[in-house]
Amino acid sequence: MSQTATTARPRLVTPQFAMLGVAALAYFFADGLLVPSVPLYVTGPLASSDVSVGMAVGAFSLSALLLRPWAGRFADRRGRSTVMIFGGLVFAASVAGYSLADSVAMLVALRLLTGVGEAFFFVGAVTAMSDLAPAERRGEAISLFSLSLYVGLAVGPPLGEAVVGAIGFGTVWVFSSCAAVLSVVLASRVGDTREPGPTESGGRLIHPAAVVPGLLLLALVWGMAGFLAFVPLYALDLGLAGAGPLMFVFAGIVVVIRSIGARIPDRLGAARSVRLALSCCAIGLAIIGSWRAVPGLAIGTVVLGVGIAFGTPAIMMLALQGIPAAERGAVMGTVSMSIDLALGLGPATFGLVAAGLDRSTGFLTAALVATAGFLLASRTTHRSAALQSGG
Repeated sequence: MSQTATTARPRLVTPQFAMLGVAALAYFFADGLLVPSVPLYVTGPLASSDVSVGMAVGAFSLSALLLRPWAGRFADRRGRSTVMIFGGLVFAASVAGYSLADSVAMLVALRLLTGVGEAFFFVGAVTAMSDLAPAERRGEAISLFSLSLYVGLAVGPPLGEAVVGAIGFGTVWVFSSCAAVLSVVLASRVGDTREPGPTESGGRLIHPAAVVPGLLLLALVWGMAGFLAFVPLYALDLGLAGAGPLMFVFAGIVVVIRSIGARIPDRLGAARSVRLALSCCAIGLAIIGSWRAVPGLAIGTVVLGVGIAFGTPAIMMLALQGIPAAERGAVMGTVSMSIDLALGLGPATFGLVAAGLDRSTGFLTAALVATAGFLLASRTTHRSAALQSGG
């Protein structure tokens, strides 16, 4: 019996972990409701242009990008649950104010506040998850935790569109605010997840250990962001009626691997999983860009989906290796900045390349970025292995 106890894997899904996942699901559902509603509000009641849509949507990512490192330090000092509660309340209050926005400028100001809420809630939640996960099951924990984001962003947008069409924008803002308040209530029940010991992160805003993993995450998400923005148009170029089935396959692959295959990154190890993920992203994007036909788009989408499914859990595992508990918030705050950067830079550079050349070349350019990430991962992880072995 003692041998079984010794070899048994430590428990992952505890009541506290489950509560954290439900709190994150409520938050990402609130976020998902806004995805279609904000652009429709700008072009509808505010009667403004596509440029204004970009400003309103982008303001969210801008403030989230700038505030994530601060949120990480705050999480290390004050606790993860405190940061989640603060972020959820700011999110709820700002979205409730959308009903008062009678101009694009006012909406942009409120969207900046919503981004502040995003920075604090997300960093607090992902850091709490890293506290609760046993080190040998961290990849599995990140995979399972990320499902709350995918489910929230899968259910929220279609429901948001339906509510706008049936009842109006004001109801969407209320629903989103209420969901965010629910996430706050649930986050308060998670409690403090920090381990006993020092609670200061050394005052480092940008954690040096997170810089390389942040660059790897940037290379990973860059291509995905360009793919999601332009595959609907590229599908039409190839004669398809739309990209809906492809998007479903892409999302399905990510969800299946991160649920059924959640343990794979832990078994492969962080370094090997990162290299696998970035190589799949580079190959998938290269297939789409070079094989300019429907089969190429389909096969490339599948390979890219596999890379994205493994990538984020593996990179976060890599970032957290050997990091003291008191510095996890600072690391997660720094690494997660790459998500906002990639979501902005990926589509922007893709669009510039597509405008100057064509969309196929845009995919090839994104493949080069993923390849650069793979080379960086290979160099840094091999060097780290050599140092650990004394050579």
